[in-house]
Amino acid sequence: MAAGVRELRRRIRGFKNTQQITKAMKMVAAAKLLKAQERATTARPYAEKIDAMLRRVLAAHGAAGGKLDGTGAVEALMVERPVNKVIYVVLTSDRGLSGSYNANIIRLAEAQVKERQGTPTASIVPVGRKAFDYFAKRHYDIVAKHVPVGDEATFAQAKQISSELTALYASGTADEVNLVYSEFVNAMTYRPTVSRLFPIGRPEGEAGERAAAPAGAEVDYIYEPSGPEVLNALLPRYVQVRVFRALLEARASEHGARMTAMGMATDNASEMIERLTLDMNRARQAAITREIAEIVGGAEALK
Repeated sequence: MAAGVRELRRRIRGFKNTQQITKAMKMVAAAKLLKAQERATTARPYAEKIDAMLRRVLAAHGAAGGKLDGTGAVEALMVERPVNKVIYVVLTSDRGLSGSYNANIIRLAEAQVKERQGTPTASIVPVGRKAFDYFAKRHYDIVAKHVPVGDEATFAQAKQISSELTALYASGTADEVNLVYSEFVNAMTYRPTVSRLFPIGRPEGEAGERAAAPAGAEVDYIYEPSGPEVLNALLPRYVQVRVFRALLEARASEHGARMTAMGMATDNASEMIERLTLDMNRARQAAITREIAEIVGGAEALK
């Protein structure tokens, strides 16, 4: 029984050490989440405004009789063409211990790839070590990678990724590019999302302009130097903002998932410590009771 008590004590010490680690990781994740959440929520209005601006320019371009023939390097990003090859940009973390965060993203991306079996074919651009390790081990077609991605998203990182994706689409390596990431809702909720990046969608008629303007207001914009030139300058920035927002949403979701997972691990460790402590006390009590019984029995035998 003494050996059993020693084993229980050893296990209790192990769970206490684990609890200290998970508690510390939860606090670190919570601190990172505050900053990541603020950056993600702050970026949303800017992304919505640049989207509305793009739609207004496109609506004005169409109203003026402009056509997107794909001859321009920038306008080529908006022209629909037969889809023979699709690229999925999968945004995950570099590290685990974040519950089902990475698994949900990878599962969604893999489901999208399986739907594209045959024609069109699908390729992967992993952003994060977890995505790269998973798809590389299973011999998926990886046309580019960004590993490691880090704990904090930067606009320079978004510019690099968007530049590579733009080149892949413009060169004809892909006929469609989609972002697969987690949209942040709150600390405990994140929504795996697939969002098309290329080709950039164009609103029908002037719907984009009407959506951006107040109800009943007639808006007439003057573009300087010209609408097409504004469009050429706006489209690359629009792509960069889209990628940057996806990175911010993914990082906030990751930190929220890790904080939740480490909180649950800490609570589970507490439950195990309580259970093992109860078992240890029972074992000690049983050993004491047995020793008392042996002493009493020996004393009775001497009478």
